[in-house]
Amino acid sequence: MENRSNFSSRIGFVLAAAGSAVGLGNIWRFPYLAAKYGGGIFLLVYILLVVSFGFAIMMAEIAIGRKTGLSAIGAYRKLNQKYAFIGIITSLVPMIILPYYSVIGGWVTKYFVTFLGGSHTAAAGDNFFTGFISSPVEPIVWFAIFLALTFVVVLLGVKRGIEKANKFLMPALVVLSVVVAVYAVTLPGAGEGVKYYLMPDFSKFSIKTVLGALGQMFYSMSLAMGIMITYGSYMKKEADIEKSVKQIEWFDTGIALLAGLMIVPAVFVFTGGNEASLKAGPGLMFQTLPKVFESMGAPTIIGSLFFLLVLFAALTSSISLMETVVSIFQDKFKWKRTKACIIVFLGAFVVGLTSSLGYGPWSEFTILGFSFLDFYDFISNSVIMPIVALMTCLFVAYVIGTKTIIEEVKLSSQFKREKIFTVMIKYIAPVCILAILITSVLGAFNIFSI
Repeated sequence: MENRSNFSSRIGFVLAAAGSAVGLGNIWRFPYLAAKYGGGIFLLVYILLVVSFGFAIMMAEIAIGRKTGLSAIGAYRKLNQKYAFIGIITSLVPMIILPYYSVIGGWVTKYFVTFLGGSHTAAAGDNFFTGFISSPVEPIVWFAIFLALTFVVVLLGVKRGIEKANKFLMPALVVLSVVVAVYAVTLPGAGEGVKYYLMPDFSKFSIKTVLGALGQMFYSMSLAMGIMITYGSYMKKEADIEKSVKQIEWFDTGIALLAGLMIVPAVFVFTGGNEASLKAGPGLMFQTLPKVFESMGAPTIIGSLFFLLVLFAALTSSISLMETVVSIFQDKFKWKRTKACIIVFLGAFVVGLTSSLGYGPWSEFTILGFSFLDFYDFISNSVIMPIVALMTCLFVAYVIGTKTIIEEVKLSSQFKREKIFTVMIKYIAPVCILAILITSVLGAFNIFSI
């Protein structure tokens, strides 16, 4: 097998890992969850969870990767052969997510090109989105284009592909986010939306707020997917893990915050302060926002900029998903990168076809009442990811011991939040993760609503 690649610098690692964390979950999922759970109070709870709960799990995963120099399957096996099954289950997550995520990435690509071409009025039409995704061919074409873009970057490797792409995409994403957010918050009447989004209203706090923020944190920070283990395996021993994780947290939370400032005030202005319109779920980005842009001045420019930044966010995450799967195959079968990339691309395309066709010719087929895409999303995000996170916490705390992780972190720096890490991994995180797993499964079948 080829010698294992490394990121050329710590900032290269941070941008790649932050790029993985910053994805569609930040741009469209975070704002509507914030609206659903009370705006500012959700934002406060989310930030507190990121710097405690999210910090602990990300530290553990990156340290496991760097210590072993392997992707998930090999990493857990190397640390304790009896627990190699955790790596196998972990590896299923990016394999399931990559195909359907790329289908959604194709939708984003379609919208970007539509707005760029000046067809904003068509995109704002009531039937545009449903007509597009129910088409038997067009969504597949855009899905293939998005997946091909991801493939090219991953094929180029860690330094020439992933690191270089993220060094361009992440700063560009930040700049675009700031530009669109500034425009949105300066719209006449946007002040009420900004206040709703940023000012915590403690009367709206509930256990559902915490559970919603916990679930979003996993989705947003690329935890329990094997991604941080893989990227950690490319990290040099002298790089400061704790400082890197702090910077990833800042990137992830900052983009999520900006996404809310882009979307919440603009929708408030468009709807006259109707909070229900903000809780439209996934339809917010593809159905509500085009109408919002159409009502603004310069819809071609604003719409194009917005969907370009969403495209960048989607790409940085899909790159990390594909790289993780490619790394797994390279480690397991000793394949060259080119062979692994081609096989992963073809596999993702075939599996992704079910998600794409699931809204068109195959719309009558469901699994447990879910469409193909919704089922893949449910089984990966609501079932397997919490299980992986729970097993990782128990593995670190009670099998290899937190000392193993702490020693790895201290190879290159002090561990200032060592006590928080230990308490979270041993006692608090397992209980919280179990709560996420139970409520997510019950919620999916309308037994418990979050």
